[in-house]
Amino acid sequence: MQDKINVAILDMYDGEPNQGMRCIQDILGRFQSEITCKTYNVRQHAEIPDVSEYDLYISSGGPGNPLEGDGNWDVKYYALLDSIYEWNKQHEQKKYILFICHSYQMAIKHFGLAEITKRKSTSFGVMTIHKTDAGMDDPLFENLDNPFWAVDSRDYQVVQPHHKKFREMGAQIIALEKIRTHVEYERAIMAVRFSPEMVGTQFHPEADPESFHVHLRKPEVREKIINMRGRVRYLRMLEHLVEEHTIYKTNETLIPNFIRQSIDLINQQHAYTH
Repeated sequence: MQDKINVAILDMYDGEPNQGMRCIQDILGRFQSEITCKTYNVRQHAEIPDVSEYDLYISSGGPGNPLEGDGNWDVKYYALLDSIYEWNKQHEQKKYILFICHSYQMAIKHFGLAEITKRKSTSFGVMTIHKTDAGMDDPLFENLDNPFWAVDSRDYQVVQPHHKKFREMGAQIIALEKIRTHVEYERAIMAVRFSPEMVGTQFHPEADPESFHVHLRKPEVREKIINMRGRVRYLRMLEHLVEEHTIYKTNETLIPNFIRQSIDLINQQHAYTH
């Protein structure tokens, strides 16, 4: 019988209450016969896994400025990213990592792929994500429409790609923000394939309708959205949650794609190297 695959969940929420970790654990729970998971509290306790012990990593979203750390946890986190990247260059048995939102922005900054800027206003809600030409063929988005729907929640954005660095790394932009014809802002980069084994999304593919509904119904969140976007947009957000082709489909598809494809590749490599 095949050994279970070790998965490290990198908790980047810094102790703040959130639905993200529950959602990630819920999705991983669908694969419990094939994987075993351990959570590392990266920002609050500077906990970092030993790169040799895990084949699969999921690095969560989180609050605050992705350009700031305390000189301890962030240094260790970046060292882990380098270790995974270097490991994959040197070993047949690869290690796979998915970056979500805050982690994605940190990885973009670390590998020098683009600029991270503060948005004029918070982007928050259920919105369409558009695949690029490269994204149309990317296995992460298999069985998702173009565009597909996801939960977006960010004060910062990834813009101004450094194309030379993308070429050097072999990285690809696989998704962009929706086209906004009425504003002059550049479209934010919503997902990047850093390497065959490393991929990240600006949005929250783990979000499920239940968690986002709970979040939207908080009085302070409701008031903030209505003040920012108006009551009609707020009600439309609630409507989008119950439609099966929106975030329910993304929750059921994207991270499960990543896990299933990674498990299959790890098992193939394991059989090949033994």
